[in-house]
Amino acid sequence: MTLRGTCSSCAQRHGAQRIRPLKSDMRFDTSMSRKALIAANWKMYKTPAEAKAFVDAFLPLVAGHTRDEIALFPSPVLLPTVVEAARGSNVAVGAQNIHFAEEGAFTGETSANQLTAIGGTHTLIGHSERRQYFAETDEIVNKKLHTAIKHGLVPVVCIGEVLAEREGGLTESVLKTQINGGFAGIKGLAAEVISSIVIAYEPVWAIGTGKTATPEMAADAHRIIRAEVASLLGADVAANMRILYGGSVKPDNATALIGQEEIDGALVGGASLKPDSFTGIVKY
Repeated sequence: MTLRGTCSSCAQRHGAQRIRPLKSDMRFDTSMSRKALIAANWKMYKTPAEAKAFVDAFLPLVAGHTRDEIALFPSPVLLPTVVEAARGSNVAVGAQNIHFAEEGAFTGETSANQLTAIGGTHTLIGHSERRQYFAETDEIVNKKLHTAIKHGLVPVVCIGEVLAEREGGLTESVLKTQINGGFAGIKGLAAEVISSIVIAYEPVWAIGTGKTATPEMAADAHRIIRAEVASLLGADVAANMRILYGGSVKPDNATALIGQEEIDGALVGGASLKPDSFTGIVKY
């Protein structure tokens, strides 16, 4: 894996110095090996034809890339197309959301069983847009996490603070609350089950705003997350858990961000919609 370092000029390049940094001296032993996950969240973009064209163009660009895990998260109507197009490749496919119920009268929802039946292997849970626009709470996130685990899916649990919370010095409190609520009942599960869980840190203030956390700011938040996971689930679990960064990741900042020891990959939005742009992030 690429040597993980820092980029001292990132604050000046991106204007992130205006965002209040975390005042944390936390350090955590992260010497254990964690394979990075580079995930594309397509949100509500692309038709089936456009999705297939993306995969057909993207797969040759990342053929043989084994350093990192790669996953695409298209909208539900695109899942069968993308799963089929990526079949047999080194690219996994997951859903942007699942319901916690096995089945039932839940119009517009997708069950974990439906996802696995078509070949989906991953799912996002509690994305900031789900929390903001669909009122998903930590309790709902927790129910979905347990359902994903039950069905053998790789859950990517999203957490993060909004601008007012960051500027008010509440980031640490918000992250701890989301972790404890979202991960209720996880302690005591088999180690191999817990090891499948991924966390994605989304500083909501840096999504689509033009503001970007410096690599150091992102790493500080990740240290808080890892320390809280250690407190809740144990040091070994925390040392092995992958924590992705998901705040306006682009080809020109991916190396500096993912190069941080605490950052184990990226959850990418807009920059994942074009094969060449997303390839640039995968090959940070």
